[in-house]
Amino acid sequence: MTQAEKVKYLTGARTSRPCSNLTPPNRALILSSMKNLLEAINPTTFIVPEKLRDHLGLDLTIASETFQHTGSFKFRAAYNLALNVPNDEILTASSGNFGQALACACKLLGKKCTVVMPDTSARVKIDAVRGYGATVDLIDVAKVSRVERVALLAAEMPNAYFASAYDDKFVIKGNASLGDELAAKDFDVVIAPVGGGGMISGIISSFHGRGLQTEIVGAEPKLGNDAALSLRAGKIVANPSEPQTIADGARTLSLGKLNWEIIKDGVARIIEVPDETIAEAVRLYFKLVNLKCEPTGALSLGGILVEKEAFSGKKVCVVVSGGNVDPAVYAEILKDSSRLG
Repeated sequence: MTQAEKVKYLTGARTSRPCSNLTPPNRALILSSMKNLLEAINPTTFIVPEKLRDHLGLDLTIASETFQHTGSFKFRAAYNLALNVPNDEILTASSGNFGQALACACKLLGKKCTVVMPDTSARVKIDAVRGYGATVDLIDVAKVSRVERVALLAAEMPNAYFASAYDDKFVIKGNASLGDELAAKDFDVVIAPVGGGGMISGIISSFHGRGLQTEIVGAEPKLGNDAALSLRAGKIVANPSEPQTIADGARTLSLGKLNWEIIKDGVARIIEVPDETIAEAVRLYFKLVNLKCEPTGALSLGGILVEKEAFSGKKVCVVVSGGNVDPAVYAEILKDSSRLG
């Protein structure tokens, strides 16, 4: 394999599915070829949405991770983690995006991967994890929590590294690569979705590391508003159970401990977004931007719809975290798109 072929293999030739139709070569060859995360990821896609700007009356830019490998920002974190941990087997719990990103990264790096997923996860995400060659362990979260199931599997897999989808130093560092790209622009405000806090803590780390005073705002589902409650309480407050919000990527019990230490002093505020507003944001992306966005990815725009006046006169960037939405769910959300005009 030539050096050019190695790079093409490892980067997926800058396509959104680098794991497709690949048989991993010798592990030593892979590790000797890949030097850093930036060689593996796609840069984020910045979109200046004129119709959406006119509709909202705001100076708005979209940073879309829908064209990232595996369809979401999670590939940044997953690849960075899989590249840096010495273990040959990795265990995680995920609603889907981190699971498929980690499955893809492990396939590229010749490692085994097991993903615990709620049986309510989007079918497209479950199929994608399996498609990348990982083992999927489906659970009913009403009967057993992700934490409990992972603990059971960890006892059976003593050599595996447990990878939190957000509460992990390698995850935060991987997500900081997105923050680096955002920090290179001249935004007054960056709004990012919040679930466990992996993305926004990475973004905050990048901006603060550069000494920037850009306002970082989080947007989370109102049905799972643990981050907002935590900020008000000054400590981590958990949801009583996994929130059944339309934003399936934000169905977390609480912020991660590492993430909280960064978020508590680094975020300006957390906007709580009702599910109907999240759906409206998905429709706006479809109708006015021609962008397919999953509900979790629409949280940032949903935050603007909740507090539009707060962003008047500012250069605002909304982060779209991913586009992996179940076709049936997406079709149901779009049924009301005609009312947008």
